[in-house]
Amino acid sequence: MSCFLTNSSLGKKLVMSLTGCFLVLFILFHMSMNLVAIFSPEGYNAICAFLGANWYAVVASIGLAGLMIIHIIYAFWLNVQNHRARGNDRYAVTARPHGVEWSSQNMLVLGIIVMLGIGLHLFNFWAKMQLAELMHTHDLGIAGVTGPTDGAGLIAYTFSNPIFSVLYLVWLLAIWFHINHGFWSALQTIGWNNVVWMKRIRVLSTWVSSILMLGFAAVVLLYFGRAICDGNLWFY
Repeated sequence: MSCFLTNSSLGKKLVMSLTGCFLVLFILFHMSMNLVAIFSPEGYNAICAFLGANWYAVVASIGLAGLMIIHIIYAFWLNVQNHRARGNDRYAVTARPHGVEWSSQNMLVLGIIVMLGIGLHLFNFWAKMQLAELMHTHDLGIAGVTGPTDGAGLIAYTFSNPIFSVLYLVWLLAIWFHINHGFWSALQTIGWNNVVWMKRIRVLSTWVSSILMLGFAAVVLLYFGRAICDGNLWFY
């Protein structure tokens, strides 16, 4: 089985599909949690305190990081394999084949943008929340943020910066393209690839990616709008 998952293209695609589906489930949970910050900052902070640096949250974070690393490694692995398989044809300038999505041809570029966005997100939130708790750092030195469990305050602070707000929206757009293609492609690899179901799965993929990214974007735009109204914008 291990040889199948590492030596064959289908095996590699299966690993990417399964890890990708689990990551989408995490994104769904994360988006649902973030929406609480819109309606109840206190409720959101209660969730942050419940998760925080507790053992189950740390174990989940390690598992999530593992899935992400595996997904990234296999993505580059497949890309290199496909690159080599094309041989000299890869230097030919050709138009995009009919029926092939733009996101399908640019999954590697989109993936790199997504990874850069993850790095920014880890810097802005994980390092100041879970990592800060693990390091027993109770004062983040940020005005208006009471500590590592003040997630709502940290959201308000981060999205009071127009540069961060724009970067996050660009990141979310890249994730939309990535999931919109990747989700239906993953389900196709798993086995849902007959003619009837493929049309439905493509529609489902568009709905899932759109709902997820609109949920995240709503938080960014709302808190950025509040910062404008309150005159709390900052740039550096």
